Amino acid sequence: MRTTITIDDDVMSVIRRLEREKGATFREIVNDALRRGLAQTPPKEKEPSRTRVVSLGVPKIKNVDDIQEVLAMMDADE
Repeated sequence: MRTTITIDDDVMSVIRRLEREKGATFREIVNDALRRGLAQTPPKEKEPSRTRVVSLGVPKIKNVDDIQEVLAMMDADE
């Protein structure tokens, strides 16, 4: 089957080098690389992590943005 693809320069230089080293044709190199790449098993999908929900009870401080309330509570604990 014939088709047209665009091959990046860095990939083409590797193909040309393999042609010289192996004495193989462009077609053989590309088909072999595609077969090996497509035969690899894809990585397993990770299961989503789950966080267990727990009740922490009623907060001691109503508004943590109120620094005066936080300081007063800390002083009361001492």
